[in-house]
Amino acid sequence: MDLGLKRELEEKVRAGVRLTREDGIALYESDDLAWLGGLAHEVRTRKNGDVVHFNVNRHLNMTNVCTASCAYCSFQRKPGEKDAYTMRIEEAVKLAKAMEGENLTELHIVNGLHPNLPWRYYPRSLSELKKALPGVSLKAFTATEIHHFETISGMPASEILDELIEAGLESLTGGGAEIFDWEVRQHIVDHRTHWEDWSRIHRLAHEKGLKTPATMLYGHIEEPRHRVDHVLRLRELQDETGGFQVFIPLRYQHDFVDMQDGKVRNRLQARTQMATGAEALKTFAVSRLLFDNVPHVKVFWVMHGVQTAQLALQHGADDMDGSVVEYKITHDADNFGTPNKLTREDLLDLIRDAGFRPVERNTRYEIIREYEGADPERRESPQPMRV
Repeated sequence: MDLGLKRELEEKVRAGVRLTREDGIALYESDDLAWLGGLAHEVRTRKNGDVVHFNVNRHLNMTNVCTASCAYCSFQRKPGEKDAYTMRIEEAVKLAKAMEGENLTELHIVNGLHPNLPWRYYPRSLSELKKALPGVSLKAFTATEIHHFETISGMPASEILDELIEAGLESLTGGGAEIFDWEVRQHIVDHRTHWEDWSRIHRLAHEKGLKTPATMLYGHIEEPRHRVDHVLRLRELQDETGGFQVFIPLRYQHDFVDMQDGKVRNRLQARTQMATGAEALKTFAVSRLLFDNVPHVKVFWVMHGVQTAQLALQHGADDMDGSVVEYKITHDADNFGTPNKLTREDLLDLIRDAGFRPVERNTRYEIIREYEGADPERRESPQPMRV
C-alpha cells in the first residue's frame, strides 16, 4: 500500500471518520498485517479497553434434517439418511437440562430446515426449554429458519417472532448470512433466504426490542470486495435499527471427517482452500475498522482454532464466545484440532495468556462478573499491543 494512502487511512480512523467501500478494499490489499492489526487494535481498545468478553453457553441442534443442500454444509441430512435425526421436545429438554452445570447462561439453538415438522414444534420447544432452564437465555433460530417458519405456518414473520418471544426467545442467532452478494451467494446457498429477507427479519426483531448478532462466512469462493460489501450492508442496517450487538466472522471449513456414510457433502472444497491464519486476522481487522457502529467483534474459537482466536484479540476482536462443549455444525466438518469444550477456567486462562482482562457476560452483553487480568509484574506474561 502506498505510504500516503496508509497515512490517510490512519488519520480517518483516528479522527472517527467512516471508512468507505474503497477504503475497505484497500485495507484488504495491504500486506502489512502488523500495521493493519495495530490500527484495528486501536479501535477495539477505544471501544472496549483491555476487556475480552465471554459467556458460558451450550449449543443445541434439535434436528439435522434439512430441505436445503448448501454447497459448504456438512451438517444437513435428508430424511431417511442413516445419521439423520430429529429430537422429540422431551429429548431436547432432557439434553439441555444435562448441560445446565457450570452456571450456564445461554442456550444457542440452530436446526436444519425440516420439511415435515409442524410450526407448533418450535414455540413449544422454547417454552418447555424455558420452563426447564428459567435462568438461561434462549438464543435461537437463524433468519433462514424464521423465513422457513413463515412457509410452514402461513404466518408473517412479525407474528412468528411475537409468539417465539412469548415462548422465551431472547435473541435470534446470526446465521444464514454467509455472503450476501448474489455473485457469490447463488453458488453457495441452496435456500430462498437472501439479503432482502435476512435483513427484513432482523429489522423486525430489532423493532421488537431483540438484540441480535450478525455473521459472515468467509474464506471460500468470495473475494475481499464481497466481504466489504457484506459488512457495509450490515453497517447500513445498523445505522437504521441499532440492533446488532456483535459481528462474527466465521471461517469456512473443509469436510474432513464426515465420511461415515461415504459422502463428502461440501461441494466447494475441491476448488477452495480454507483461509490461512493471516487471512483470518486480516478479516477481523478490516471488519473492526469498517464496523464503526457495532460495539463488539467476536472470534468463534471453534472455527478458527484457539491460537488464532487469541491472536484475533490483538486484531480487533473483543469477544471469545463461550464454552460451547459440542458444535455439530462445524465439528461435523473439520478435524483441524479445535477442542469440543473449553471450560470457564480454560477461557480465563486463554484470555489472560493473550494479555487481556476477562469479563463474563450474558446474551445481552450485560456484565455477570469481572476477573483479574494478566499479571503486569510477570515479564513472561504477554500484554496487549500498546496504543
